Amino acid sequence: MRGLEAFLGEWRLDRDIRHGDGSSARFEGRAVWRRDGAGAVCEEAGELILPQGRFRAERRYLWGEDLVVRFEDGRYFHQVPPEGGHAAHWCDPDQYDVWYEFALWPVWTARWRVGGPRKEYEMLSRYARG
Repeated sequence: MRGLEAFLGEWRLDRDIRHGDGSSARFEGRAVWRRDGAGAVCEEAGELILPQGRFRAERRYLWGEDLVVRFEDGRYFHQVPPEGGHAAHWCDPDQYDVWYEFALWPVWTARWRVGGPRKEYEMLSRYARG
């Protein structure tokens, strides 16, 4: 069973994004989990690579001991299954589904499929120590 302690520290993060219209993007950067009160803060920082150029991108999430992930403002996002598997988030009017894969730990992935009237994309994030 994977707990919050397993995620703490620095990870290399590579992300491929494929939009429903056929366009694509990449993200290259780092994700760092650090203790903060009763849980941890995950900070992602790097470059979003689009056909138009490279842009600085950052995002923060709050993680609880129970692997509940919240947005930076405290709103509930989803709960990571400790053994890997499916989680979901409804953000009206779009559905967010994620599959966590931990079989090759400490290399792991999160594969998102987002669909609805406003958004349509698939995103594969690969995390590796270092």
